[in-house]
Amino acid sequence: MGIEKVGVAGCGLMGSGIAEIAAKAGCDVVVREVDDRALAAGRARVAKSLARAVDRGKLAAELRDEALGRIAFTTSLDDLGSCQLVIEAIVESLEAKKELFGYLDGVSPPETIFASNTSSLTVTEMAAATSRPDRFVGLHFFNPVPVMKLVEVVRTIVTSDETFDAARAFAKRVGKTPVAAKDNSGFVVNLLLVPYLLDAIRQVERAVASIEDIDRAMTLGCGYPMGPLTLSDFVGLDTLMQVGDIMYDEYREERYAPPPLLRRLVAMGRHGRKSGAGFYDWTPSGPVAMKI
Repeated sequence: MGIEKVGVAGCGLMGSGIAEIAAKAGCDVVVREVDDRALAAGRARVAKSLARAVDRGKLAAELRDEALGRIAFTTSLDDLGSCQLVIEAIVESLEAKKELFGYLDGVSPPETIFASNTSSLTVTEMAAATSRPDRFVGLHFFNPVPVMKLVEVVRTIVTSDETFDAARAFAKRVGKTPVAAKDNSGFVVNLLLVPYLLDAIRQVERAVASIEDIDRAMTLGCGYPMGPLTLSDFVGLDTLMQVGDIMYDEYREERYAPPPLLRRLVAMGRHGRKSGAGFYDWTPSGPVAMKI
């Protein structure tokens, strides 16, 4: 079954990006947010991203207009009931996701595929909240969605071949490279990335080197595009802490446990680049490492 109509639950950073790439790929898209204010912010985010692509010469103006015309915005979950694929991109809370999918299960036809964009929660527990666990899959996109090429296609122990193949085909249609992952917390990327980021924070705690020199060492010594502390600021320190907690609960391995310094920075409201300060103060003239 080719997927032509896509529902997206949530229009934040991830949901708006997913809606944008699906519309650019020719799909009709229905995006749902909880209220008019959040919906307006999501609509503006999509429009701004598409305008930026036009300004940079990566998208023709007429294609931008066509993509925007394919996206319908709503505050009603019932409007997602006519979609062939519904992708969830809401808050990283298992209970919230289970409640969402439980409702959608009652308004969607049996053939509709459900997908979660979770980065760390297990897909199986969400699927179990529905009557269609065989038609449930993880589709983990990366931020910023219009730019990042990877999608982790996550298969549970009961995901059908048809569902997995349809999800993989959809990822390719929207211009992404899919990798298959087992339904374990963190999948592939976060399973390897999160311990690396947390360990860099531990080295700051131990005064192994300064924030700047740790980042400089990993960029120049390993060829990484940015150092682990800069990357942590881009990910969001609050997000990194939450993902670490989820993965530690799953595996009970120390390498996934957020270190005390990370918890203190989050408690101080230093959530990274999005809040203006994390390991770096993100000033107009450039990032300045904090004194620790």
